[in-house]
Amino acid sequence: MKKQFIFTISIILICLGQLSGQGLRLPNSVVNQPSMAGRTVGVTEIQLRWNAPGVKGREGKIWGTDVAPYGFEPLGFGSDKPSPWRAGADESTTISFSTDVTINGKPLAAGNYGFFIALYPDSSVLIFNKNTKGWGAYFYDSNLDVLRVKTVQQKDQKESVERLVYNFYNQTASSIEIALEWERWKIPFTVGVDLNNTTLAEIRTQLSGALGFDPPSLQAAANWCLTHNLNYEEGLQWINRAVNPGLGASQSFRALSIKSGLLEKLNRKEEADQIMATAIENGSAVELHQYGRTLLAQKKTAEAMKVFEKNYTKYKGAWPTNVGMMRGYSAMGNYKKALEHAKLALPQAPDDVNKKSLEAAIKTLSEGKPL
Repeated sequence: MKKQFIFTISIILICLGQLSGQGLRLPNSVVNQPSMAGRTVGVTEIQLRWNAPGVKGREGKIWGTDVAPYGFEPLGFGSDKPSPWRAGADESTTISFSTDVTINGKPLAAGNYGFFIALYPDSSVLIFNKNTKGWGAYFYDSNLDVLRVKTVQQKDQKESVERLVYNFYNQTASSIEIALEWERWKIPFTVGVDLNNTTLAEIRTQLSGALGFDPPSLQAAANWCLTHNLNYEEGLQWINRAVNPGLGASQSFRALSIKSGLLEKLNRKEEADQIMATAIENGSAVELHQYGRTLLAQKKTAEAMKVFEKNYTKYKGAWPTNVGMMRGYSAMGNYKKALEHAKLALPQAPDDVNKKSLEAAIKTLSEGKPL
């Protein structure tokens, strides 16, 4: 019994020894609020983490003071290195990018960075540093800087911001503006992404897993290559797998038309025409109608008319084949025949939107004008 008691006490002491360096986890202080924010641009994920100090009645006494000093200053408390501002409070502010990006046009590799700002009265220098674990800038090491970029702050904002915040503005498909806002200052910078290359890399990564056996995913990847006019050879490989009967794929109009389009981009027109002929045989009335409209938009009037005629015959004048014939004849200048099919299409219209569109078309064609 005595031995068992000694053994139990020993285990408790060992556990206490292991926990002694970890510290008790308690709710965060409300003085400097731990904060995070993020956005996705294309496939690029951007994440920011910072501790947000408050103005706390110090308006007009933030910038260029001990709170947010200008330039590089020794911060004391055992640190005698000239250091920039930590761009927040307490631990280092960090910013991460899941892909390579540009900051105000300057390249920065994917990764997680400590974020600092060297403040000046009229401009600032953004600093991206390898150390993400520092306590603010007290142990800042310029040798770990990866990128420095100049930006111009906007001072004297209309409203004062009490808590330091990072906001996002002016997002496009390939860029976004991030702005630090505190008191009456706004310090913006623009993050840019190479949308095509990052998306292509992400597609390749996804298709290297289980989605590489999924026909709809392979078809979507191939279509992305076709519509973005790049990577045709690999896109063709993907669509070939998508229509492979071994993966259970069907020879759908959509899949075959994508394959035909890629073959045409690769100047393999004879093969493209053969595949498109098969696609047309497999297409629904709506699919063939939309394909004919696409050909019209490409000024391929004769080819479009053949598709509209094929659709009209195959589906025996059902909706929307008369609409196709109307548009085909109008494009060829035969307004009389176009009007005949417009009148046949009107009672077939499935909704008010199509009905009103056809009524307008009938009026236009009756006046001898093209659609």
